[in-house]
Amino acid sequence: MRIKILPDAYGQIIELPVPIHRRVLGILERLEHWPAASGAKPLSGPLAGRYRIRTGDYRVQFRVEGDEVIVEKVGHRDGFYD
Repeated sequence: MRIKILPDAYGQIIELPVPIHRRVLGILERLEHWPAASGAKPLSGPLAGRYRIRTGDYRVQFRVEGDEVIVEKVGHRDGFYD
């Protein structure tokens, strides 16, 4: 799979504390092996069709289109789904 990071998500990744930044990069590497990436949960309601993976208190939201995993949002769980 190819990973595409949207500009907003890229900015969010850059702003993360260094230890969290490293963990998120690990998640992105796991997503290259979609659908074998462990820990992904489908979202529901208005976010149906998207998934999230958590690392501690942080979340990575993404969707899959064809052979691309598109990372849409990265951030702390507080207010993440607002």
